[in-house]
Amino acid sequence: MRTVAIIPARYGSSRLKGKPLMDICGRPMIWWVYRQVKQSKKIDAVYAATDHEEIEEACRSLGIPCVMTSPRHRTSTERLYEAAQKIPADVYLCVNGDEPLMEPSVVEQVIPKEGEPFFAANLMTKIHSPAEAVDESNIKVVTDTAGNALFFSRSPIPHPKASLAFDYYKHLGVLAYSLEALRFFAQTEKGPVESIEDVNELRFLEHGKPLKMIPVEARTLSVDTQKDLDYVRGVLQDKLDRKEITL
Repeated sequence: MRTVAIIPARYGSSRLKGKPLMDICGRPMIWWVYRQVKQSKKIDAVYAATDHEEIEEACRSLGIPCVMTSPRHRTSTERLYEAAQKIPADVYLCVNGDEPLMEPSVVEQVIPKEGEPFFAANLMTKIHSPAEAVDESNIKVVTDTAGNALFFSRSPIPHPKASLAFDYYKHLGVLAYSLEALRFFAQTEKGPVESIEDVNELRFLEHGKPLKMIPVEARTLSVDTQKDLDYVRGVLQDKLDRKEITL
């Protein structure tokens, strides 16, 4: 089973324009994400997929395989589908380009044991602070007893009316798809709830398709704000100072 990871790298982020190129300790963010994913021995190849020549040029100069995709894509999943049509694989991993702290051992946990005609899965991790629970950039998720997603929301869910004996979970920017699942997403219009919440994964749920949620322990951060970027810079600089990692 051939597994390929693709890192969507859009230039026009609404909060941090040119986010994949943001400098972190002398390297652009996209390099750090690629570096992490590339360490996995369970992933056969890693590509970036972008809509901007400046990102493509940066990738080429750093030895990162890069696929140019349309600037008209509305979601990272649509960008992934275009790239997947050019790259043969049984499983396509989406690792968001703003996850420079994501560990390869965590990414590997979303890979299925064998290929399926229709497969979609997403990592989720426990929320540890009230600030994370109310932050709308953290997408919360609840699942059924089989571990499939029931609902995603930017609001804290479930609501603690009858019990406090539960944990909040947020989805991580690491997903796995078969080509058929990507095709379904790209060829299916947004449902009304996805249009309200602006959460891509709701497209599967609103149209009756299963989305497996896989719980993992992960201390990571998706970079959405300048504050997030400063935090990640500090973490990685500390690792460099301690010689835990090298450039």
